Parts: sequence; C-alpha cells; structure tokens
Amino acid sequence: MSLEQVQDGLGYDMTRLSKLENARIAVKVPEVEKILDFYEYQNGNRDDLLLLARDGGKRGWWLSLSGLTPFFADLLPLEAEASRIKTYSPNLMPGLLQTPEYARAIITATRLMEVGRSVEDQVELRMARQGVLRKPDAPHVWFVMHEAALVARIAGDDGSIMREQLQRLVSLAKLPNVELQVVPNTATLHAGLAGGGFTIIGFPESSDLDVVHTDRMGGAAYIEDKEEVALYSAAFQKVTAEALSPDASLRRITQLKDEIK
Repeated sequence: MSLEQVQDGLGYDMTRLSKLENARIAVKVPEVEKILDFYEYQNGNRDDLLLLARDGGKRGWWLSLSGLTPFFADLLPLEAEASRIKTYSPNLMPGLLQTPEYARAIITATRLMEVGRSVEDQVELRMARQGVLRKPDAPHVWFVMHEAALVARIAGDDGSIMREQLQRLVSLAKLPNVELQVVPNTATLHAGLAGGGFTIIGFPESSDLDVVHTDRMGGAAYIEDKEEVALYSAAFQKVTAEALSPDASLRRITQLKDEIK
C-alpha cells in the first residue's frame, strides 16, 4: 500500500504514522487491532502481537494517567527512550528543571483554557517527568537558558520561589549527565532569537531519528524532517557559542540567587 492509502485507511497523519512505525510512541491494543485489521493480517502470531501491545504498555508509567493532552502523550515516551536531550529556553526554566512551586506559578500564569488535567495534576506530571534525569540509563541533557528566564518576576512571589528555583538549577547542574549554560543579557544577536524555545530529542540508534518539539500557544509542534532538524541543531550550536561556559553559568546563577532579597 502507498503511504497515502495507509493514512486514509487508518485516519492517521504522517507524523503519527511515522512515530508508530518507528516505535517512538506507545501503542495500545485497540490501535494494534485496527492496524492489523486494515492490513488484513491473519497470521498465527496475531495474538502474540496483541499480547506484546498489552504487556509492553506496562513499561510506560504515564499510560495509567488519564486526561493527558496529545502533547504529553507524545512527549513522555520520547523522553523515556531518549539518549540525549538538548533544550533552548529563552523565557522560562525548562520543565525538567522546575521546582513544584515554580511549575505551579508558570502553569497558572500561562493557562489560557481548561484543558485535560488540573493545575495540580500538571505539576505532579511535570515532577514525575524529571525522573528521567536520574534513572540508571539517564540521557545526556543539555539546557541553554537566556538570562531573562532567571530573573523573570512571578506575581505574589516574595523571592522565595525564584530563590529555590535557582538553587534547583545549581543542584541539578552537578549531575554528571546534566550540562547547563546561560546566555547573558549582554550576548550579541544570535540564531536563537529567530524563534521561540525548542528541544531536540535524540535516540541511541541513530541521529536520523532525532525529533524537535517547539512550544506554541496551546500546545506544541513536532518536527521530524531531517533538513529541518538539522537547522535546529545548527541553531542550538550557535546559541551555545554565545552562552557562558557551564562553570561561568553556574557562578552567574548563584550570583542571581544570592541577590534575591
């Protein structure tokens, strides 16, 4: 069958179909049944495939959660299987680095509509995601943040939320698999200014499987085209060149933390 026939028959867009075929997202039993029926697959190991689909889901802690938005339904499996994660965040602390109090403040401030899970559920989910930083086969994670994210004001905060958040950055930067850099306000114009924040998620098999997700109002977009992914990778390298070294970044974060009254 052609790709177009499969897309039309299953009702999937090309992005989801690609993720299913490349095992980038979890697949559930009803979905496997739908695919097998569409392909008219009646071989003897059909039941085995359905059993694998049922039991394989036990590996994903997120599959028992209800009310996941499509964004997290895609992001969580990608993070779980990643061998490297590179994030550029110009305005906010990356979700994998946030404290519960900071996450709660940010989710509340940016929540434009009631979607899926409550604020507290979203905070709990964000904290659970951070387990990827400390698991036995943790990916190498490289965060680059603009200094603006480190000094953003939070409504009603007496300074304790940001102070604790900056201390969290200092602590996590000491993990062997975590690299953290700060782009100072004095930096020259750079490639990261051409758009918003983005994350490049890489996998152990090949860099050809890299996926980029970019934040946007009301959700996120995923990019898998090799040429586009290469553009984001080049932009990330240029941003890191404008950023302070990891040691200098850690000193700057500590300085900003100590300046909070």
